[in-house]
Order: sequence, then C-alpha cells, then structure tokens
Amino acid sequence: MTMAPAWLTARPIAHRGLHDCGAGPLIENAPSAARAAMALGCAIECDVQLSKDGEAIVFHDFTLERLTAHSGRVDAFAAKELRSMRLRGGRGDAIATLPDFLTIIGAATPLVCEIKSRFDGDTRLAERVGACVAAYGGPVCLESFDPQVMAHLRRQAAALGIAHVPLGMVAQADYGEEDCEWSHLSAEAKHALAHFLHYEETRPQFLSYGLRGLPHAVPHLCRMGLAMPVTIWTVRTQADRALALAHGDQIVFEGAAVRPEQPA
Repeated sequence: MTMAPAWLTARPIAHRGLHDCGAGPLIENAPSAARAAMALGCAIECDVQLSKDGEAIVFHDFTLERLTAHSGRVDAFAAKELRSMRLRGGRGDAIATLPDFLTIIGAATPLVCEIKSRFDGDTRLAERVGACVAAYGGPVCLESFDPQVMAHLRRQAAALGIAHVPLGMVAQADYGEEDCEWSHLSAEAKHALAHFLHYEETRPQFLSYGLRGLPHAVPHLCRMGLAMPVTIWTVRTQADRALALAHGDQIVFEGAAVRPEQPA
C-alpha cells in the first residue's frame, strides 16, 4: 500500500488554521488563520462543506449561527452568498471557497482538507473537492470521518485526477456524542467506525485520530503494524502534546500552549 508522503508529518498542523480559541481576531478556517499558520511554518487543517450550488466552502459547521451573524444551513446558500458573509469577530474575513483558500496558501505549506459529511451517501462534495485539488500544485491531502466518502474517492481517484493526492481517515474511539454528523447512525455502524471495520473498503494512506481515545489499538496497529502515518487531534496543552507524540507522528493543535515559536 502506498503511504502518505513525509510532508504530512513534517510540521505541526494548525487545526482549522492558526486561530484563537476564544473571541480573538483569528477565526477558525478564516484566510487570516491560514496566513498566520504559514507565518509560523505550520501545516494547515481545514474543513469543507457543500454550498447550494455545489461549491466547496471552507467552513466547519453545517449551520451558520456559531461563526457568522447569519442563520440556516450552509447548503441552503449559494457560494456567492456565502462569500459575502463575514465571520463573526475576527479581522473582517469572509467565508472562503476552497479555490479561494488554495490560492491563499499557494503551495507554501501542506494542507489537510477534511470533507464533512452527513453520512447520507452524498458524494457531490467529495467530487468537487477532488476537482479543486486535481490541478493544485501544492502538498495537499484529503480526509473524512465518513468511510463512504473516502472509498468513493479511492475508486474514482484516477477519473478525478487525484491519484497523486493522499487519502486518509479521521477517527476516534467513541461515537456516542450527540449533535454530530454521525448521531443518527445505528449502534452497529458506530461500532464499525470505532473498530475501523471499513479498512478493506477505504484502505487509507494515513490516519488522523482523536486524542481523547488514547491509547487505543486502532492507531497503534495502523502505525506499528501498517507503517501508516498517524496524526493526533486536537492538542491544546503540553500534556496533550506529550500523549499525542507517544502514540502518533504529528500533532494537530490549537491554542497558545502548544503554538510553535515564530521563526527568526
């Protein structure tokens, strides 16, 4: 199995860009957070949602309320409308499309792009993301919690022009949270996610694993048994960092406690 390239774990990965966790000027998934991450020499993780007209939008939540002054589902608005919406607080950033975001990064640092999913079999966002990154010249990889999304991308990689793009799974030990994209799944489906029973179908090239579940057999076997790169999210303290690096190859971090020093 082809593994992810060394650049995936070469630098700490700024979770949703280098943002402030409170109501600071750097807002998650904002262009300014991406620029701040690049200034510190960090890689960037971002999330993407689907707009009403089929564009990939750099935004974590399925709804707008937490991060903007608007309300409603992201996929109820066209990309043009979303790009006119300012993120709450911050530096006046507007919501970015994935093409906007790729232009801002300009191949200067690795990008880890998480494809959000409602676990409903809809692969439109995955295909749009694939189209966006197919011709991108910088280091980028794609990941998702949803095995159907990643299996679809693996099957269609050649047709989408992304055979060169590493594909990975995001996973964690427990899927019992409410108000998550997987909350409607059956106990059997959640068991399959927690125990990585989709492996034969997804064949990921890397794993991004939740810190709260460590230590756990899944990242251990992926890393030690399959030589699969493992990143650990979300690291917020020095204790988190030590735990993450005991069980993974790189941190996905946020907050000042683990922020790398700015290069001279």
